[in-house]
Amino acid sequence: MCEKTLQGCHVLIVEDEYLLASELSAALQEAGAIVIGPIGQLDAVLERIQAETDIHGALLDVNLGGVSVFPAADLLAARGVPMVFTTGYDASSIPDRYAEVPRCEKPVSLAKVTEAIGRMIHG
Repeated sequence: MCEKTLQGCHVLIVEDEYLLASELSAALQEAGAIVIGPIGQLDAVLERIQAETDIHGALLDVNLGGVSVFPAADLLAARGVPMVFTTGYDASSIPDRYAEVPRCEKPVSLAKVTEAIGRMIHG
């Protein structure tokens, strides 16, 4: 299990922008996380969530090439997995059921995203 840091935490990255996905992955690995992904297509994300038994947290891009990430968020929420949304859209693009989920606006600060997922994982 992961400590109060991200050391040993399994964090799913769902992001379709290659450069941002790489930067997020590197930042989380530097913080000690074990990165799952990054994955940029909804079908692949859904399969991975169903296959993974150990996900401590998730960073979810709200829009994956024009496709909403919320079916993946629903699966994660059903499992009690904490998540953070990354998006270039305003809060109105987030369904009410996810109003309490932290949202990091793009362009994202890697430090803020890493801190946000750490807070969500450790509550």
